[in-house]
Amino acid sequence: MGKGQAERLLPMIHEVLAEAGVSWDELDGIGVGIGPGNFTGVRISVAAARGIALGLGKPAIGVSAFEALAFAKTGAIRVTLDGRRNQIFWQDFHDGIAIDDPVMTDIYEASTDADMVGYLGDGTVAPDPATIAKIAAARIGMDLGRPKPLYLRQADAALPSEAPVVILP
Repeated sequence: MGKGQAERLLPMIHEVLAEAGVSWDELDGIGVGIGPGNFTGVRISVAAARGIALGLGKPAIGVSAFEALAFAKTGAIRVTLDGRRNQIFWQDFHDGIAIDDPVMTDIYEASTDADMVGYLGDGTVAPDPATIAKIAAARIGMDLGRPKPLYLRQADAALPSEAPVVILP
């Protein structure tokens, strides 16, 4: 979704709950994808999940795109995601358990003997929401802290280098 994520998110959640015949108070927690992904989309989803969880008095549980794509996979795998700019994001797993931290590197430096899971080149990977929910449900009761966006690159926008304008009384 190129634009309008913030306006569409809560109505979409209402629609999903209604379709499932579930009310807000029946939820045990709020699972949320924390990225990496679209900067604005990840910030919106994580902020919404934390706000909803706070309002319901339920935990908010973050799940990375890497974890969701590695879910239920066996053996050694490297989950790869398009980092654009001729780079990829990747993380290694064994039997679905992360064995290192996520990395961003040039596309040609990520070759491995492990099976590769994920997609390169088109940026269209989105982890399955049902998988995020399963992982989050398994983490209910764990003290993981509040979810926060997983960023592997600095933001493109930067604060101005000039001092701000002084407003006189």
